[in-house]
Amino acid sequence: MTKIKIGVMGCAAIAKRSVIPAIKKLSNKFELVCVASRTEEKANEFAEEFDCKAIVGYDNLLEEQLDAIYMPLPTGIHDEWIEKAQKKGLHIYAEKSIALDNAGAERMIARAKDKDLALMEGYMFQYHPQHVIVKELLKNKEIGELRCFRGAFGFPPLADGNFRYDSEIGGGVLHDAAGYPLRAAFYILGDELEVVGSSLFFDTKTNSETFGSAFLKGADGMGAQIAFGFDNFYQCNYEIWGSKGKITLDRAYTPGANFSPTIILEKSGEVAKEINVAPSDHFVKAFEVFYDSIFNLQIREKNHSAILLQSASLQKIKLLSA
Repeated sequence: MTKIKIGVMGCAAIAKRSVIPAIKKLSNKFELVCVASRTEEKANEFAEEFDCKAIVGYDNLLEEQLDAIYMPLPTGIHDEWIEKAQKKGLHIYAEKSIALDNAGAERMIARAKDKDLALMEGYMFQYHPQHVIVKELLKNKEIGELRCFRGAFGFPPLADGNFRYDSEIGGGVLHDAAGYPLRAAFYILGDELEVVGSSLFFDTKTNSETFGSAFLKGADGMGAQIAFGFDNFYQCNYEIWGSKGKITLDRAYTPGANFSPTIILEKSGEVAKEINVAPSDHFVKAFEVFYDSIFNLQIREKNHSAILLQSASLQKIKLLSA
C-alpha cells in the first residue's frame, strides 16, 4: 500500500481535536510529515503533540516533500493557498466551505483536473454509518414514498472575535453551518435538487450573516427545507417525512467518535423502532475516502462534482436572499 505523505496547513481547533488524530489512526495510508502555523509557538505545540515536524509559514510547508495537504484554514483564504498547493502538485482535503463562490470552486476543480489531483471538501458527517442505515430504510420503503426533507444545524452565539464572524476571511453562517443540512439534503434526495428560495439575517453587531433558511425543489414535487444559525437553540438534525412514516436523526452532523447516535423510525403516530448506531469516527472514514480518491478517478470526480454543486447552491442561497 502506498503511503501518502501529508502536511497540515493551519493549527485550527478541529485539526487538533479530530482530524490529525484521524490521520494518525490511518498510519498504514498516511504519514504525517509536518504541521505549519503562522507562529512558531503554535507550530511547535502541534508538532510535539503529534510527533511531526514544525513549520513556520504556509509557504515553507509547500517546500516540504509532500503528496497531500490537509487545509483547515478559513474559507476566505482557501483560494490563494489551494492554488499554490495545486501548483506544487499536491492533493488537497480542505475544510468546508472550500470556496467563497462558484467561480472560485470552478477554478479549483479545473486546476485539479488539469494536474490529475484529488480535491475534497470536509463534510465528514456523510461518511458516518448512521446515514447508510437511513438509506437502507428508505430503500426498503419503511416510510413509504418520500414527501419532504427537513434539516437544521445551529448553535448558541460564538465568543466575540471568533473567526466565523469575520466576513473578510469568509465568515458568516452561510459558509459554515448552512453547508451541513444542505449537503445532507443532496445526500438523501439526490443532486437534482435546486435552491429556489432563501432568507439570511445580517447581524450589524458581528458584521456577518448569523442565521437563515432555504428551500430546495426536486423532481415530482419533492422539497427540502433547511435552517441554520450561529445564535440559535442547538439543533443538529434532519428528518425525512414519507407517506407512511418519518425518520429522524437528532445528531446528524457531529456525533463524536465515541457517541452512539439514535435513528428514530415513526409509523402510525408512534415510534416503531429506535436504532442505536455503534460509535464511529467519521473523520477517519472521510480520510479513507480521500486516500482512495487519490488513486481512483471515479471517486475523485464524484468529490469534484459535489464541490461544484455545493458551491453553486450556497451562492444561490446568498443571491436569492438579497
